[in-house]
Amino acid sequence: MLHTVLRRRAGGESAGQIRPALISPTGKHKGRNPSVANVYRALAEHAKREAYPQAVERAHADFAALQTGGVPGPRLTPPDRASL
Repeated sequence: MLHTVLRRRAGGESAGQIRPALISPTGKHKGRNPSVANVYRALAEHAKREAYPQAVERAHADFAALQTGGVPGPRLTPPDRASL
């Protein structure tokens, strides 16, 4: 669904024009068109993943650790060379 939205947005269509062509594959509204707000949420989520890929990877790793009973460790940031 996101691929369709991104492709059609690149073609200049608005979220309102794209929405009727989409079908929600899962969830409470499965088989129906998503709302325009959901289209914008998907676009915002995609933009966030593109801007901060390391944060997304860390969040997935932390979630996996929690699912297996582990506890994610602290995220220590190494000092930058300018401050040394």
